[in-house]
Amino acid sequence: MKAVAVFPKGREVKVIDVPEPRLGSPTDVRVRTLEVGVCGTDKEVVQFKHGKPPKGEDYLIVGHECLGEVVEVGAQVKNLAPGDLVVPRVRRPCPSPDCLPCRTGATDFCVTGEYTERGIQGAHGFAAEYFVEDSQYLHKVPRELRGVAVLTEPLTIAEKALREVAHVQTRMPWQRQLPGKAVVLGAGPVGLLGAMALMRAGFQTTVYSRGAKPNAKAELSESLGAPYVSSKENPVDALVKQRGKADVVYEAAGVASAAFELLTALAPNGVFIFTGVPESEEETLDEGVLMKQVVMNNQVLIGTVNAAAVDFESALEDLGRFRAKWPGKVERLLTARHRPEDYAEVVTGKKRSDIKDVIVFTPE
Repeated sequence: MKAVAVFPKGREVKVIDVPEPRLGSPTDVRVRTLEVGVCGTDKEVVQFKHGKPPKGEDYLIVGHECLGEVVEVGAQVKNLAPGDLVVPRVRRPCPSPDCLPCRTGATDFCVTGEYTERGIQGAHGFAAEYFVEDSQYLHKVPRELRGVAVLTEPLTIAEKALREVAHVQTRMPWQRQLPGKAVVLGAGPVGLLGAMALMRAGFQTTVYSRGAKPNAKAELSESLGAPYVSSKENPVDALVKQRGKADVVYEAAGVASAAFELLTALAPNGVFIFTGVPESEEETLDEGVLMKQVVMNNQVLIGTVNAAAVDFESALEDLGRFRAKWPGKVERLLTARHRPEDYAEVVTGKKRSDIKDVIVFTPE
């Protein structure tokens, strides 16, 4: 079967022919890949800054944002049947008996770093015509979400973040659960999906991104009801003057300097969520001023990575809600679909579209 793989030793990215996988246990499910989303993590894997092949192999099949269709199930699989649409989770637990998160199903909080992640770290991904997965890591997708369900995994980033915000804000029992203000840093797929999730949760949400208007991301953001403010035209103090300080900042840009500059826009008792994994930058901020701000305002900074089963279920529910609330808008996030042979050019930017690119293995 056809698969897209990286070869770290030779620093190659190419479409290869590999054996089609077969069921290996009674709980396995064989899935035909329909679509695989492309994101910043894929770029790091292709640039060989991140990622590792399975033990004993010289290549890694890429792809971790996936929508597929079940074609075969093991004898003990009761919750799925051929023809069902599914999305797989990405991370698998580490082997350490002392890692309580992994032993209790919270692999997104693994403390050893010895987990595997399909398409990223030590396990082949989903950018192949077929894959096999244990049924416990698959989530059934309503048929009506066929056109947008490839966005499930990137939406789980926001779902987990909102779950963590809810936990943190229980520290203020005197505060009524009224909608607050939120700012999303970045207008890529993760940012725009995060804006939708925050708005669904009741936050007055602003998208803050570098690109000057007009642009496709700004148009989509404002069509959702989230004002778009360009950081190129409006420094942070101007943003605060226009929109007020934010109770929640959702960082989805992966640029450290922009994130820490925006920290000054966080309201007292606010929560700042970091989701990006930036490269090192030359320090230009006053750490003392920022530390004083965080201490004096009882603020919380959260780093979040990966997501749990509950977040995948929430994401699927929210995709349905988003489509009902904003007809046609979720679909507009998916701005281009490509052949597997185009993967490298898409990831490196030569064929990248405005918002979200998807690799299609099984056309509708």
